[in-house]
Amino acid sequence: MLTTSFNFEAIGTHWQIDIPQSTDSAKRSLVLEEIIAVIDDFDATYSRFRSDSIVTQMSHKKGSYLLPDNAKTLFKLYKELYELTDHAFTPLIGQVLVEAGYDATYSLIPKKLHSPYYWEEAMDYEYPNLLMKNPSLLDFGAAGKGYLIDLVVEVLKKHKFEYFCVDAGGDIFYQNTQNEKLPVGLEHPDNPSQVIGVATIYNQSICASAGNRRRWREFHHIINPHTLSSPRSIKATWVIAKTGLLADAIATCLFFVPAKKLLKKYHFSYAIVNEDNSQEFSKDFPAELFTPDSSN
Repeated sequence: MLTTSFNFEAIGTHWQIDIPQSTDSAKRSLVLEEIIAVIDDFDATYSRFRSDSIVTQMSHKKGSYLLPDNAKTLFKLYKELYELTDHAFTPLIGQVLVEAGYDATYSLIPKKLHSPYYWEEAMDYEYPNLLMKNPSLLDFGAAGKGYLIDLVVEVLKKHKFEYFCVDAGGDIFYQNTQNEKLPVGLEHPDNPSQVIGVATIYNQSICASAGNRRRWREFHHIINPHTLSSPRSIKATWVIAKTGLLADAIATCLFFVPAKKLLKKYHFSYAIVNEDNSQEFSKDFPAELFTPDSSN
């Protein structure tokens, strides 16, 4: 299918959104305007890098905060995975990331790290209100981009596109009513210019997480709240699921707990490259991987 694309930068990453080339200019403009509005609203609520966001406000003052409707789905999954991972997957990791150097200015200069609050100590969410018992900097980076992809997908579905592809920095949702699958290269965890396999998706999302992205000193963007260190036993994960939210969240959770524990509750397929370049993947993961050569 011939396509046309929207290309722009948002939430610190590059977006490419493909829609049918036959879409008239008026509809194109309307759809892009709605997508940008969704992204801006999301950023204004959940970004810990913005001084004016609701998340930043909650880090300074306790009390009750009114959250948008989309918070219900986000908080539900976060709380479920918080319990399933023995509290390792937590939105309360924000201040730890700042102390490690992954702050609003990207200083990448670590300071002394402190363990975050437990969920019940810091907050109580009862839709649509979030009560902050103790001011805490929340971070939704482990699943937020995947969820934002889903919100953009809702806009495209509302406009009844039969085909579209949303790519936000390599995390993707693809829909095609013509039974055509999309090949997606799996980035080499030691060499971003190479791939170690090609997966195919169809009316699904694929999200990845890797320690080679946003790495500094002894840290990368995933930090275990129990050890206050970044996991090293896994180099990269890929997850395919029906939604970007689930795929993105599980891709991070795999750094903390075995896949079989998560598969008891959620349906997804996955692939993992471990520190020693050994591989683990589910039987239904639609790709063949070759062993990465770390000398490349």
